Amino acid sequence: MKNKDLDKKENSEVIEEDICKEEIEETSKDLEEALESKDKELEELNNKLLRLQADFINFRKRAEKEKESTISYALESFVCNLLPIIDNFQRAMESENDKENNFYKGIEMIYQQLMKALNENGVEQIKSLGESFDPNFHHAVFMEESDDYEEGKITEVLQNGYILKDRVIRPSMVKVAK
Repeated sequence: MKNKDLDKKENSEVIEEDICKEEIEETSKDLEEALESKDKELEELNNKLLRLQADFINFRKRAEKEKESTISYALESFVCNLLPIIDNFQRAMESENDKENNFYKGIEMIYQQLMKALNENGVEQIKSLGESFDPNFHHAVFMEESDDYEEGKITEVLQNGYILKDRVIRPSMVKVAK
């Protein structure tokens, strides 16, 4: 009987050992699956983080460009308000016959200071007279026959145009040779 009991005991130990091995294998498989699941989750989170980081970098660049643009072109409306005043200065100086008059010299000095201040802030007058007509910078009001200019050249500037940095804020109104 003792042999049978020992055999039963050994068999039950072997069975328990097999069960433990199976449980260990199942637990190992479960842990591997959980580990794979966590690896996938970690990879997804990492990808989300990278996309979010790229979106933030793009947002920051866009915001910086908008800020630079706002700063660069903040003067545009102010300059547009000054252009009629500059035109009147030019008309007043052109209408004066006595260029040696002190009053004329004073007006010319003020005009030069105003233009210098505008130039220092990125405003430039568009060069037109004698240049080829460019619809990006010029607005043709008249076309006329001309012996002095070849076809497509600007013969007269009726109103000066201006550029702020790289943007045309007012095109030149011109006459063009046919």
